[in-house]
Amino acid sequence: MRSRWKALALTAALSAALLAPEATMSTAAASDNGLATKPLMGWSGWGFLQRDPTAAKFKAQVDALASSGLKDLGYTYANMDDFWYKCPGSQGPDVDSNGRWVTDESLFPGSGSRDGMQVLADYVHGKGMKFGLYVTPGISAQAVAAKSRIKGTSYTADQIATTSSASNFNCKGMRAIDFGKPGAQEFIDSWAQQFADWGVDYLKLDGVGPSKTADVTAWSKALDKTGRPIALNLSASLSASSTWSPLANSWRIDGDIGASPRGYSFPLTSWANVSKRFDDAAKYQPYAGKGGWNDLDSFGVGNGENDGLTPPQRQTNMALWALASSQYMLGADLTNLDPGDKELLASKRLIAIDQDGIPASRVIKNGDEQVFAKREANGTWYIGVFNTDTTSSHTFSLPLAQLGLSGSAKITDMINNDKPLGTVSTYTTSVAAGGVALISAVPTSGTGGTGALVSADSGKCVDTDGGNSYLPGTKEQIWDCNGGFNQMITPTSTGELRTMGATECLDVYENGTTPGTKVSQWNCHGGSSQKWTVKSDGTIVAQHSGLCLDVVGARTGNGTGLQLWTCNGGANQKWSWDH
Repeated sequence: MRSRWKALALTAALSAALLAPEATMSTAAASDNGLATKPLMGWSGWGFLQRDPTAAKFKAQVDALASSGLKDLGYTYANMDDFWYKCPGSQGPDVDSNGRWVTDESLFPGSGSRDGMQVLADYVHGKGMKFGLYVTPGISAQAVAAKSRIKGTSYTADQIATTSSASNFNCKGMRAIDFGKPGAQEFIDSWAQQFADWGVDYLKLDGVGPSKTADVTAWSKALDKTGRPIALNLSASLSASSTWSPLANSWRIDGDIGASPRGYSFPLTSWANVSKRFDDAAKYQPYAGKGGWNDLDSFGVGNGENDGLTPPQRQTNMALWALASSQYMLGADLTNLDPGDKELLASKRLIAIDQDGIPASRVIKNGDEQVFAKREANGTWYIGVFNTDTTSSHTFSLPLAQLGLSGSAKITDMINNDKPLGTVSTYTTSVAAGGVALISAVPTSGTGGTGALVSADSGKCVDTDGGNSYLPGTKEQIWDCNGGFNQMITPTSTGELRTMGATECLDVYENGTTPGTKVSQWNCHGGSSQKWTVKSDGTIVAQHSGLCLDVVGARTGNGTGLQLWTCNGGANQKWSWDH
């Protein structure tokens, strides 16, 4: 999450900036609050336990997470999902005297004064891991009927509830909250504090979306107030916008990965549920970044034939999640791991690709071929060539210059034990049905064409504001050259100037053709507003307008923006490459 302390002020501003990108946004104020600096890793209880969790079943998975060695590889969150609380029927969850859900202690026994969830959290913490819990928006209809007193106030549940229902997919019986009413925020505050007192480290807020932004905001504020670092995950199928990044640490971008019938744990997933995430991974890519990550849901990998995927499809599941820098959560029965699946789950290469925190962009979608790629700060590229045809293998040829990697590169197979695949400028490979060729590509000479663009007028570099933002509309400017990730520009053979790990493009606002049109960062889409010609005289010309890339007002100070202007030979329109 990008600083929840600033979330309330930023939410509206960030949303507006997407609608009006000419007011290019700065993310400098959205400082990270220390949580989820990299995508979170762990195990989610919904994938396998689903509707039948118990303390014993949950502890068995926690034990397996530790004994399998997966915890030591970074899978440190153990997250309880739905059905931990008492749900007698459509009247809503049972509640305590302050209107908050009551733990079902027939499934999760307490100990002395400790609640059953606190007992479970203590167990997880004792294994050196972190404990996650589940909640949904609103307040139980039982609390409303009982006029439960909101802790620390004179207000009651009926005074903050509306007549509308709030999302609770399984238990039902939740009523929406009017956050304009006194006592509404205090109710969420008291609930969040209870979770903090139990030792919760991660909270999944399910059933939210654009209509529940007030609930998300309230929970975000409340978790901050507890003083305990609690990561906030939002679910499910949230909109592709900048609304969520100031408020949460991760957000589900699609429905459940699971494909099992109600009452069953298997299959963990299906090809349909994995393959639909190609488009969403590309669509949501710009909204991820340090502190807040896209969540493609837990893996459907771990239990062999019970996965619901072929072995090549399992590799695709893991590779797509890693390239996207998605939240990286297991969902399998960890007490019965398939040896081949475990090798994938424990792959240090895949984990490193995920944990680099660079959400890859989709470079190619053509028939059965999809290609996602990203460039590391050290110059190494990670490239996934996917075959979405589940009936037969296909051979694909990928000119590396299409990504922005000029010259040749040393290719290494990242799934099959770092197998060297030679040095090429065009990568040709046969990909199994539903499978992936996941490679690293290291330029054999220099940076492979990537470098800093230096202004002849000021000696400063083209710079993406904020340093770690992939958001559309982020300001492009000049700044003292520092070799930073946000100052590395990658020219492609199609005329793009890519930045931020070669995942975003320098873009002319609304394809403008008049002097003064702003140039900012935007997700690469192949349109004419992102096509440039780098000329031998040092100018960079927008192909659709013939105007030059220009430093506004010929100013030389840090933070001066970029625009299009009539080419005039001025020093503020001359650029050189520093490789």
